[in-house]
Amino acid sequence: MGGSFPFADIAKTTTMQNDPNSTSGRPESTDRRAFLKKSTAAVLGGTALGSLGFPYVSTAKPAGSLLKVGLIGCGGRGTGAAGQALAADSQVELSAVADVFEGPARNALGILGKQAAGKVNVPENQIHIGLDGYKKVLESDVDVVILTTPPGFRPMMLEAAIKAGKHVFCEKPVAVDAPGIRSVMQSAQDAASKKLCLVTGFCWRYNNARRALFERIHNGAIGDVNGMFATYYTAPVKPMPPASARPKDMADVAWQIQNWYNFSWLSADSLVEQAIHSIDKIAWAMKDIDPISAVATGGRQVKAEGGNIYDHFHVAYEYPNNIRCHLGSRQQNNTHGENNDYITGTKGTALIVGGQCIIRGEENWRFDGEENDMYQAEHDHLFKSIREGAAVNDGAWMAHSSMLGIMGRMAAYTGQKITWEDALNSKDDLAPDTLKWEDAFEPSPMPVPGVTKFI
Repeated sequence: MGGSFPFADIAKTTTMQNDPNSTSGRPESTDRRAFLKKSTAAVLGGTALGSLGFPYVSTAKPAGSLLKVGLIGCGGRGTGAAGQALAADSQVELSAVADVFEGPARNALGILGKQAAGKVNVPENQIHIGLDGYKKVLESDVDVVILTTPPGFRPMMLEAAIKAGKHVFCEKPVAVDAPGIRSVMQSAQDAASKKLCLVTGFCWRYNNARRALFERIHNGAIGDVNGMFATYYTAPVKPMPPASARPKDMADVAWQIQNWYNFSWLSADSLVEQAIHSIDKIAWAMKDIDPISAVATGGRQVKAEGGNIYDHFHVAYEYPNNIRCHLGSRQQNNTHGENNDYITGTKGTALIVGGQCIIRGEENWRFDGEENDMYQAEHDHLFKSIREGAAVNDGAWMAHSSMLGIMGRMAAYTGQKITWEDALNSKDDLAPDTLKWEDAFEPSPMPVPGVTKFI
């Protein structure tokens, strides 16, 4: 293989460009390991799947027709996304929800019922609790599903949603490992073939100020980009509770899902779950081309009982023409915090500092246009596309940016220089897809650079 994933094939169906003639198929097995064995060559080759195809499906929904929404994952992000979906169109209602816990599902319905009065119509038989609840939502007559569960479930659920013929809002990151990314890429191709809309939660790409900044960068306002440093220094998001807090009768899988952020098979680690927004801006600055390689450092300095994720990373991505883009990430209390981007070019610099978008070059510039709610903009765009039958598809760059994060994590975990080609072909599958709530499951141990092996 030549080291290039078929992102270019999917890019033809991104937000700005739609290819109604794109066709593809999916392997018979939905298991990720079987997917690897049967179809890695086909997916990485891109065009081999084109002859399988799907029949044309018209998905335009004229104004006035009701759009039903299903929410899969009812935590804070899911509740927020559902609220934005209900605000995106006048004729939309929430009609089904699913979560592994009943509490979040009930809480989400209570919040949304007040926030979007008249747009929540979820009967008791459409409140689904458990690991298989998502299947029941997809079996219902919803038109659109919101996928906001822990990322470890994303590839499996996205595949099922597209197979069920649903439009999708898919939160970031879209997978936790390379096999998952390959599955997501296939799902994105399937969505394009079926004329289904697929919008991602990489929210900065829907922000007016950032869009204006990167448009100027790509139009040469700072010359050729020759480097970038992105920072994501924050406090911990969801600290791991002490082992004594675990109920005696709670099985491994249930405990890990309850504390999903602290386990790489569920969250993909802090780099990929949170700092992925900064990595996405690196990808954006580099016009979403493939990097050559990555080297990284990382580790855990703040002790926690259980869990296997790092609390700090530094990743250096090498791009063609000797360009290097760096990402610094830390999640520790009582430390310097910032979320900035410093982009250098041959004729100037671009800065995202303190929320301000600035260019310093031959012509200085600062964004002073109308700010927008980027979270709402995602859903506005999704529902507008559904109404128009435009089949918006963010699949290319949502998978590409997620893979960049996973590649950086691989480099940090192993202490090795990881090439883009090797990362894409990795067989490191962090967890089986068949885990049940009551199962015993021991995830991979805390990684040790120089000891942990690249798979």
